[in-house]
Amino acid sequence: MAVSCCSSTIDFDSIPLTALNFTVRKKLALYLNPKHVSAADWTALAEAMGFEYLEIKNYEQYPNPTKMILENWQGTSTQATVGKLLEMLTAVERVDVITDLQGLIEEDCRKYLKKKQLQEQPVQVPEVDSCVPKTLEMNGITIDDDPSGHMPELFDAFICYCHRDIDFVHEMIRQLEQTECKLKLCVFDRDVLPGTCVWSITSELIEKRCKRMVVIISDDYLDSDACDFQTKFALSLCPGARSKRLIPVKYKPMKKKFPSILRFLTLCDYTNPCTTSWFWGRLAKALSLP
Repeated sequence: MAVSCCSSTIDFDSIPLTALNFTVRKKLALYLNPKHVSAADWTALAEAMGFEYLEIKNYEQYPNPTKMILENWQGTSTQATVGKLLEMLTAVERVDVITDLQGLIEEDCRKYLKKKQLQEQPVQVPEVDSCVPKTLEMNGITIDDDPSGHMPELFDAFICYCHRDIDFVHEMIRQLEQTECKLKLCVFDRDVLPGTCVWSITSELIEKRCKRMVVIISDDYLDSDACDFQTKFALSLCPGARSKRLIPVKYKPMKKKFPSILRFLTLCDYTNPCTTSWFWGRLAKALSLP
């Protein structure tokens, strides 16, 4: 999509809404949250996104309704792209918002594209001898990987976790790999070889090597930049959770608020004593799906 207000040649329709960071979303809220007599507010944008009247009325109870509709739209719609957002802002006659935020939006989109392109770049190693074959960065990235790249190691699920939750990761390995479930989990600290680019390897594993991603939610998860990147990248691959790619898991009580970006997904809750006995069976079944 070509947006007349933006001079860049970026294809905004190809960029998921998750590319927009906190700063852009905060400024959007500053423009759209207040009620205006002569300008469209967040409710007009919510209608353009397809939210129904009762849903919009429900969002009014939140202190930042713009933030809520952006997060829920990106989680449930296959059309949640930066280009579609700009198109809707234009349709509700808020071109002033696009004009003022143009630089920040383009910067976020360039950062997203740069991260995505990293996974396609080979390792730049000076060629010493023409007889020595070049090794691509995506070949031989895990313990049991084929260095030639002909038989890449595949997994049932990528485990997204922060290091303070490693004890639960070990329990997950015992319950899902070392039982009759016989699932194959990708645990970064165990399976990925050192000396590789973290972001490009993570993207490769999530998108091409793992059928699902288990997100271990905790207070520490919310403070992890790596977990934030992994979650948003996986969401960008499956808007609306069409392929059931993401499975959020909560294994201990939290003091902080559950991440709203994952609220639309069915939670696997280990903290509920009424369903604990079913926890591992449900999780194993979800990860065993084709």
